[in-house]
Amino acid sequence: MKASIIRELELQDLIDAIRENEQELTKKKVSHKIAEIPNPIEIRKIRRTVARMKTELRRRELEKANN
Repeated sequence: MKASIIRELELQDLIDAIRENEQELTKKKVSHKIAEIPNPIEIRKIRRTVARMKTELRRRELEKANN
């Protein structure tokens, strides 16, 4: 998910998306431990997406605190 799309999300949608992506990341990691998944690069993409979302969430928190 691109940063521009993440910035457009409402706060609750952003929190829900983080939760969903973290669950998906956990499932992919477990699947990869048990048996090799076809595309392990997906793990990296999901992890980076979660990081982008958490960064945006933190930016909003700081923005709110400064106002």
